[in-house]
Amino acid sequence: MLHFTKMNGAGNDFVMVDNRDGKSALTGAQIARLCDRHRGIGADGLLAVEPAQNGAHFRMRYYNADGGEAEMCGNGARCFGRFAQRISGQAGDISFETQAGVITAKFLGDLVQIQMSKPHSLRLNDKLHADGETHFVHSVNTGVPHAVVFVEDLEGTDVRHLGHALRYHEHFAPKGTNANFVRQRAADTIAIRTYERGVEDETLACGTGMVACALIFHERTGAPSPVQVQVRGGETLRIGFTKTGDGYLDVTLTGPADFVFDGTVSA
Repeated sequence: MLHFTKMNGAGNDFVMVDNRDGKSALTGAQIARLCDRHRGIGADGLLAVEPAQNGAHFRMRYYNADGGEAEMCGNGARCFGRFAQRISGQAGDISFETQAGVITAKFLGDLVQIQMSKPHSLRLNDKLHADGETHFVHSVNTGVPHAVVFVEDLEGTDVRHLGHALRYHEHFAPKGTNANFVRQRAADTIAIRTYERGVEDETLACGTGMVACALIFHERTGAPSPVQVQVRGGETLRIGFTKTGDGYLDVTLTGPADFVFDGTVSA
């Protein structure tokens, strides 16, 4: 039997597992079954707390809903920080290792702020043909790769169809990309919708996607830090950053990380 906690970060939901003893060895098929919304617990992904290997407090393992391991998840990282704090009883900031680098979680009342890894591979205004049209596509890796398209009609955008086309576009081969669609709401505010690689559908929020959209919004408009990002789940999160000559430093993502329920399931 597997003991788990269900958590929610701005509409992105996760199965959380304490694997500090190393006894849980879930296969990709088992993870996919646990994340299945009809036959399992239901989640956008699964996170496991494991012992650190390189000096941080913990190691974060993140698996998409299809059972494949991914480098990073921003909303998942906030939930991971809150979950690790609860199971360990540790006070103060918590650091954890990910495939994208070491992340630090800071607890600000009901909110969690995570210090993101340094973004890289920024590209602007690539003209790509997808879904029968040519789009100006921007991209950046904020722990995982993201494509960003600005649209006039966010609600009318077919995120599932166009997102799928961009996710598998040859420009992003072989690993593919997450796809984000953005509409400016105010001088410092954007609204976004995201098609997530590994989930293979639109999700209510994506932390690394929020960061990608905020940074590219700054590139296009000069919007100051922090940028407010409205997500499909209804929440508004805050992206902080410092622009440098060769990129960005001190990139932060601040938002909720809520416990939903605890349970036991046959894996």
